[in-house]
Amino acid sequence: MGVFDWKHWLVVLIVAVLLFGSKRLKHLGADLGESIKGFRRSVNSEDDVPAPAVASARVEGEAREAQHAAREEHPGNR
Repeated sequence: MGVFDWKHWLVVLIVAVLLFGSKRLKHLGADLGESIKGFRRSVNSEDDVPAPAVASARVEGEAREAQHAAREEHPGNR
């Protein structure tokens, strides 16, 4: 006799149909399903595309340039 009792859900369903109408609920369900499918497609397509290797090489190069500049500023700290 808790929240998950089938009688409670039946009352909620009847109230929803009375408030919104069956056509509107059907369209709402279809729209929700399409949005979930679109979300899954976008998540899966992002996983399939590999990250560009150029960005990591550029960051690594910038770090080396910063180390080289630091050594030039303080030559005694090698």
